[in-house]
Amino acid sequence: MSKKVGTPVWVDYGSNNFQACTDFYQQLFGWRFEDLGAEFNSYNLVHCGDALVGGLMDVSGMECPTGGPVPSEWGVFLHVEDLAARTAKAKAAGGEVAMEDMAVGDSGTWSLVVDPTGAPISLWQPKELESYDFVGAPGTPVWFELMTKDFDAAVAFYREVFDFDIHMMSDTDEFRYASNGDMENATAGICYAPWLGENDNSYWRVYFGVDGADAAAEKVALLGGKVTDGPEDSPFGRIVTVLDREGATFQLCSMSEATGE
Repeated sequence: MSKKVGTPVWVDYGSNNFQACTDFYQQLFGWRFEDLGAEFNSYNLVHCGDALVGGLMDVSGMECPTGGPVPSEWGVFLHVEDLAARTAKAKAAGGEVAMEDMAVGDSGTWSLVVDPTGAPISLWQPKELESYDFVGAPGTPVWFELMTKDFDAAVAFYREVFDFDIHMMSDTDEFRYASNGDMENATAGICYAPWLGENDNSYWRVYFGVDGADAAAEKVALLGGKVTDGPEDSPFGRIVTVLDREGATFQLCSMSEATGE
């Protein structure tokens, strides 16, 4: 069954220190990496056990379409049924098209846009590869979240371009958060991040499952990463915000430690 438009279906990582990167994530999550060869610029599929997690690519020496070196960071891909039409919608809704209509062999086609709040987001129209494996196990993606400096603009953009079914989970001065879908069917979140500075872009972040947040946080630090927030309890799991060895941010979530509140 095809995913709904706007569902996160892929994550990948661009690394400027490929050996250090693969070593870090292999030790943290037990990942293994499958090099697809020169035809795909040595793009690696990431596996966690039998589950397909996402992709990994060496971006050292590459430049962004908008100029400057490609940063080490995680990226999120949203499912679309018509890449050209949705990319055009993104442009009409105030997004900037950075790359469009890029074929990935027989797997699918993608484009990259920057939303009106400054966050890069990729669009994926599948052919033979629909998505990563939705298993919710440790070492695999379990949630996706836009951290944005302009909450209202982000909600309007993702509703218009990706048919987000906006459900307000909190709309107070202290905390503004919306999900795409209701609680049982939610696939991603939009979070107001007023602490982002003038020179900081909004960004998408990925949550990976772990079995025990505190132990995972300690492991990140031992492997040369850094814990920047948490661990902290939530109704959805015990959560940690971390940086890897290259300074790329992501989340750890131990769903078995959810508070249930």
